[in-house]
Amino acid sequence: MPPDLRRSMSLPHATAMVVGIILGASIFIQPSEITRLVPSVRGLMLVWLAAGVLTGCGALVCAELSSAFPHTGGVYVFLKEIFSPALGFLWGWGMFWSMHSGIIAAIAVILARYVAYFVPMGEHGVRVVAIAAILVLSGVNYLGVKPGSAVQVLLTTAKVGAVVVMVFLLFWFGGPAHHALPAETALAGPISFAAYGLAVAAGLFAFGGWHMVTYAAGETRDPERTIPRSLLLGTLVVTACYMLLNAAYLYVLPLSGVAHSTRVAADAIEHVLGARFGTAIALVVVVSALGGVNGIILAGPRVYYAMAQDGLVFRWLGSVHPRRQTPYLAILAQALWSSALVATNSYSQLVSRVIYTEWFFFALLAAGLFVLRRRSGYKPAFLARGYPLIPLLFIVASVGIAVNQIRANPRDSAMGLGLLLLGLPVYFVWSPKQRKQMTAK
Repeated sequence: MPPDLRRSMSLPHATAMVVGIILGASIFIQPSEITRLVPSVRGLMLVWLAAGVLTGCGALVCAELSSAFPHTGGVYVFLKEIFSPALGFLWGWGMFWSMHSGIIAAIAVILARYVAYFVPMGEHGVRVVAIAAILVLSGVNYLGVKPGSAVQVLLTTAKVGAVVVMVFLLFWFGGPAHHALPAETALAGPISFAAYGLAVAAGLFAFGGWHMVTYAAGETRDPERTIPRSLLLGTLVVTACYMLLNAAYLYVLPLSGVAHSTRVAADAIEHVLGARFGTAIALVVVVSALGGVNGIILAGPRVYYAMAQDGLVFRWLGSVHPRRQTPYLAILAQALWSSALVATNSYSQLVSRVIYTEWFFFALLAAGLFVLRRRSGYKPAFLARGYPLIPLLFIVASVGIAVNQIRANPRDSAMGLGLLLLGLPVYFVWSPKQRKQMTAK
């Protein structure tokens, strides 16, 4: 097991990391996709609730595994210890080259485009601002997990506060708009089960990133208790925010307006309070994107650090700053690659082709609980009453999401799977070194 870093992150910091990563810009911009799939007020709220419940199931699975393996690296450690170092390596490989770095790049570009709302700039300027945001936030996290998590608490508090204010304003001042709405509860006839499945999958992507707090378990105080609690508290807060925001949108906008809006939060606020308040939504999106980027930047290098300690990647990625106690070279490598993806505008294709594969890994995490139980008689603590139903439900949901994405876009899915599997030859180059190190220990 790799040595853990300085334990500076408490429950509020860990919870802020969960909420800050999940509660991103998408809920303020584009819930229309889900509304188009399920054009029904009641059905829409059920979709968001179902996505929150399934995310909670995943959080419970990760809480259980975090209690069993409270070490830096999170998902990488779980896969490596339960199944095989090769699976752990593939997770880290996909993270660095596409899933994780690509998401950092994508959110940074969203941030920059909304900064352009205040300071007009062209596409070149947007990329410069996005890269600057990545480098500045990477610099903050280089200084230590304490300042990085403190910034996360600040941004997450501002973000949740903005959601609360928006919900209050829409319900408090939205009475006239609500009473003027047409009497529509659905835009179509019966909705198919397949449409509900696609909508729940889209909702689950909006909850993405809930597992990332496990990466920093080695820098968390009392991780056996703190990580599971932060996962549960964080997913509950985000689920409440998503449900309240969608209820507020539907309170002041017609269902058809929500379905066809590309910036539903701004449309809702402007409809109730006037166009001058639309500027505030741009600021909310910027703060939300900052919180998402900062949380992901904080989390990712801990996986590369753990892999380096196990001899599966270059040893320098496991270097720890003597004074800051951070994996500073892993932070730098992640910042440079994410910036390169922004500069070359290649992040979108990478993420869209590979992101679905993480759901296969999530299914393996849930299956890992059964493996642990059979192998060592492990008794679930957080899932004591929900075992085996909750992990089984999460396995079915995770596999269903991945298969659905493959069926929808088989060509890109095959390319994404091929990119991921390219990591296997690399692993077999590094594995003799890993076996030698394990024997020496």
